Order: sequence, then C-alpha cells, then structure tokens
Amino acid sequence: MKYVLFYESSPGAPERGAEFAPGHQARIREFAGRGVLVMIGPLEDPGTNGALAVFTTREAAEDFAKEDPFVLGGVVHSWRVLGWNEILHND
Repeated sequence: MKYVLFYESSPGAPERGAEFAPGHQARIREFAGRGVLVMIGPLEDPGTNGALAVFTTREAAEDFAKEDPFVLGGVVHSWRVLGWNEILHND
C-alpha cells in the first residue's frame, strides 16, 4: 500500500509560494533521499487545485505535511492523507 498526500491551495498561493519554495524543495529532497517519497507534483492548476504526493508510509506523509514550509506558511489551506491500494507496480 502507498499513501497519497493531497494539498489544497490557499487563495494567493502562487504569489506566496515563492517565499517558502526553498524550504519546501529541501523537504522534498530529504524525504526522497530517505526513499519514503515516491513522487510529488502540482495538479493541473496548482493555485486552485493544489498538489499531491505519494509516500511509502502514512507516517512519512503526515510527517512531511506537518512541518512543510508550504503548510506552516499558509500556502496550503488544508491537507489529508489517504491509503492507496496500488495495483500496477514494478516490485
């Protein structure tokens, strides 16, 4: 099972995001380097729709979000984690 982290953007997120982007990118590198972040990226219109990320554990997804500069800085309005039963994979 994988775990999907969904971010919902706050109003004005694109303008406010630049300030917090370096810290957010560092967090991405940290979690990817540990092998717990599988993929991450913005949805079609990130300013409206937000982003999603796929993690190997619920704990990693929640830990990522709780201290992410985008969350702490208010760029992200809300987030949630859902379990995902991936059925097509290359293990």
